[in-house]
Amino acid sequence: MSKSLIFAHRGANREAAENTRTAFDKALAYPIDGIETDIQLSRDGVAVLWHDRFLDKLGCPAKHIDDFDYAQLQKIDFAAHFSPKAKSESLMTLREFLEAYSQRCRLLLEVKNRDWEARSRHEEKMRLTLDMVAEGDGEGVMVSSFNLDSLIYAHQYAPGFPLVYNIEPGHDPSDVQRILIGQSFLHGVCLSIGSLDQGTVKLLRDQGKHISVYTCNTDEEIDRALGFGVDILISDIPQHALQRRG
Repeated sequence: MSKSLIFAHRGANREAAENTRTAFDKALAYPIDGIETDIQLSRDGVAVLWHDRFLDKLGCPAKHIDDFDYAQLQKIDFAAHFSPKAKSESLMTLREFLEAYSQRCRLLLEVKNRDWEARSRHEEKMRLTLDMVAEGDGEGVMVSSFNLDSLIYAHQYAPGFPLVYNIEPGHDPSDVQRILIGQSFLHGVCLSIGSLDQGTVKLLRDQGKHISVYTCNTDEEIDRALGFGVDILISDIPQHALQRRG
């Protein structure tokens, strides 16, 4: 249990707007091990931090991040949806994030490659992410995605970089086995806590794969992940997960 690392999911997102500098700083007020965040591209190709498919929270229903240039996105208050009392915060870029936090904790960067985007756009996002990480020493940074083709491309572009495949909820060990066949380059997988079971853990450990789990918020979920000895436990309430870990 003590070996499981606790990662803040988009920062301390119960205390500040997710994926903002305030959320990350509040998360690091606790002795967390790392931060998980999300990467998308503005229309003009700037890598930024945003999770959702749409911008409904920000008063732009049915609009995507890539419907706007970065200069336009900078004019939007990305904290207003969290609380009317929250201080105004602009969209954070991946470069700003890496410069501020890559030397302070471990990082898990999820590249959000969407089904409406062209494959070339997926590849551009991966290249930008890997290149920016490489500008530092890259130590303690992993890249993940739900898009397996994107990870295959990333492996071809930067062989040896630790890549993690995010698996949708509802998969069992046989599904995980099929995913791993032919994809030995994968550093590991990131599973829904509901999909975590002894068979899947044994399969991954037998193949020497890293195990991350999302998103553990209840005592039962946190204790389950810790009990299986996962490598990374991702939580919206990392301070509570730290207490459970002891």
